[in-house]
Amino acid sequence: MDIVNRHTVPPFTTKDTSTIREIMAPANSRVTRQSLAEAELLPGRSTQAHFHPNTEEIYYILQGVGEIAIEGEVRSVVPCDAVAIPPGSRHQIRNSGNGILVFLCCCVPAYTHSDTVMCDPLFDTTEQAAGR
Repeated sequence: MDIVNRHTVPPFTTKDTSTIREIMAPANSRVTRQSLAEAELLPGRSTQAHFHPNTEEIYYILQGVGEIAIEGEVRSVVPCDAVAIPPGSRHQIRNSGNGILVFLCCCVPAYTHSDTVMCDPLFDTTEQAAGR
C-alpha cells in the first residue's frame, strides 16, 4: 500500500513556472499512469500559458480565488470547483485574490516536463503586470 503525505514531498518548479508538490506519481509510488500534485500561486501571480499534447488534466481548487483561461474562454474559480482541461488545450490560471491560491492537479498520463508546451499568454499581460 502506498500512502504519501503532502508534507513529506519537496516542492519544485514546473515548466509553466508554478510551484508544485507531486503528492503521488510514478516517481514516488506504485501508480504508473497518473499523477496528483498540489500547486500554489501567490496573489497576482499566474502560471505561464501552456498545453499538454497527451495529458488530460483536472484542476481542483482547494483555497483562494482565481481565473482560468482555456482556449480563450476565461472563468472565475473558487474552492470546490473542478476544471476539466482536455489534452492539447492551451490553459493558464492566475490568482485574482488576496490569499494564496491552492489547487490540485490530476494528470493522466502522469505529468512530465516533456509533455508541456509553452504558448502565448491567454490573459492580457497588462492586467497581470498591474497585479490584477
